[in-house]
Amino acid sequence: MTKRIDRYLFSLILVPLIGTLVVAAMLLVLDRMLRLFDFVINEGGPVNVVWRMLGNLLPEYLSLGIPIGVMLGTLLAFRRLATTSELDALLAVGISYGRLLRVPFLFAIVFAIVNFGIVGWLQPVTRYAYENLRFELRSGALGASIKVGEFANLGGGLTLRVEESREGGRDLRGLFVRAAQKTADGKDGQTIAATAARGTFLATDDPEYILLRLQDGTLVHSPDATATPRVLSFRQHDLPIRLPEMAAFRKRGEGNLEATLPELARTMFTSTDPVEQRGAAATFHRRIVQCVIMFVLPFLAIAMAIPPKRSTSALGVFLSIIALVTFHKFTEYGERMGALGRVDPLLAQWVPYALFLGLALWMYHVLGKPGGQPIGALDRWFGKITALVSGLAGRLVRRSRWSDDVLSAG
Repeated sequence: MTKRIDRYLFSLILVPLIGTLVVAAMLLVLDRMLRLFDFVINEGGPVNVVWRMLGNLLPEYLSLGIPIGVMLGTLLAFRRLATTSELDALLAVGISYGRLLRVPFLFAIVFAIVNFGIVGWLQPVTRYAYENLRFELRSGALGASIKVGEFANLGGGLTLRVEESREGGRDLRGLFVRAAQKTADGKDGQTIAATAARGTFLATDDPEYILLRLQDGTLVHSPDATATPRVLSFRQHDLPIRLPEMAAFRKRGEGNLEATLPELARTMFTSTDPVEQRGAAATFHRRIVQCVIMFVLPFLAIAMAIPPKRSTSALGVFLSIIALVTFHKFTEYGERMGALGRVDPLLAQWVPYALFLGLALWMYHVLGKPGGQPIGALDRWFGKITALVSGLAGRLVRRSRWSDDVLSAG
């Protein structure tokens, strides 16, 4: 019988857990996605790089989305049991809250291991990859497109302007090109200016050069500043362009965000710089807290899930999200204060964790008492406030209707 109950709880928790995890990740990504689209378009890069950048940011968002998913999955499952009186039936046949917590703790253990891998190794690597993509966008290494209607300096005295771009930049229309060279003594050398109806970039065997093939245009060639320019029309003209040298991106490890847990631990115990030690310790302890917080969530979720008798209030869902997000912000603030040396990095993370654990265990203990309801008082206050707001809104609506009737009668 207990195995059937475990399977039933597993199915009740799994569906809202996955749904909440997906929704939380998408909500966290949405705001950044809009900013990334704006950044990529302004830098003239290909739009598909936005999805690569978001993929590299996803582990950072999952470090918060996973705890929210585990907590809400457990909370919604037990809330369903409570509102359908199934929980009362289970307790009546001798199945305790402790026995019912086995399946939620199984989820907590699995996702604590997953979160440990994410915050310990995956998140630093993907953060570095994200910064690398930003660098390549700014430097043009991703093949940033030339902005239509603007003069683009391609280096080496080459200036290009394009009126229209089609097929993702493979078909250019209305081109103006000017290539100027300098002599050995720094004076103006030969100059080539051309206009063309169409053009396209082609790869060459030399990785340092690309070819700009112009079609149906006019070319003006000046050997030097004093010579008479020569003008000719062409059906096709190939103009070699030397690619600028791209600076290499830095190595991973600049800042604690890109350091794995073993690297942070090595800095904590071997660095002679106290500033580096504090920063590494603050980040190390916060990442550990992000993993062990999973073992607190089942106690908090079950205490928040069960509404008072004859009540279907969802206040516990709202309060649980606020509590977890507030704890997350406290740990972020503690990490910054610990890195600055204003508070001990160990205390900055583990004191809030101890308080959060104590609150969850107290609420779970109250729930286990006969008639215990940890959020009963809050639920009653919330009900009174809701009734008061509803009454005021109803009065305002009735008064507005009465005023309209008086005006229409007049």
